[in-house]
Amino acid sequence: MQPSEISEILNRPLSQELLARDLTRLAYVAKDGTPRVVPIAFDWNGAEFVMCTAKNAPKLPALRRNPAVALTIDTEVHPPKILLVRGRAELDVVEGIPEEFIRMNGSYSMTPEQRVEWEAGVRSLYDGMVRIVVTPTWAKLIDFETTLPSAVEELLRQQAERTGGA
Repeated sequence: MQPSEISEILNRPLSQELLARDLTRLAYVAKDGTPRVVPIAFDWNGAEFVMCTAKNAPKLPALRRNPAVALTIDTEVHPPKILLVRGRAELDVVEGIPEEFIRMNGSYSMTPEQRVEWEAGVRSLYDGMVRIVVTPTWAKLIDFETTLPSAVEELLRQQAERTGGA
C-alpha cells in the first residue's frame, strides 16, 4: 500500500474520530509463536502510533524477535466502525516517563488532586519505559456503509455477477 493511500484513509473524518479514542488492540506474535492481542493505550501523533509499556513487559522480547504488528481501533456499537492498521514496531527505551504516556492517560476522569497523585505514583513506579512506535504500512477503514470487510465485498461482487448486476 502506498503512503498516500494510507494517509487518505487515516485522514478521513471517521478515522480521525477513531484515532482520538483511548485504546487500540495490539496484535503480535508471542515468544512461543502463538498470536497475542492486548488492549493498550495509544497516542496518534499524525504519523505514528505511540504506545508505552514497562521495560519488563513480556511483549517486548516478542516484538524484538518479530516486529510485525496489527492494530485495531473500533466502536462498541452495531454496526461497528473499525480502523485496521498494520506496521512494524520500533522499540525506544527511555528514561523516565514518556510525555505520550501522560497524554494518553489524560482522558480519564480525575480531579486535579487525583491527577497529581496518579502522576506521582507513575513516576515513583517506573524508572523508565519503552515506547512502542508503529508507523502504518497498511490501513483499512470499515464503516459498513461505504466500506465493508473484503470478504463481504467479494460476496457482493459474486452475487451481482450471478444476478446480472441487479
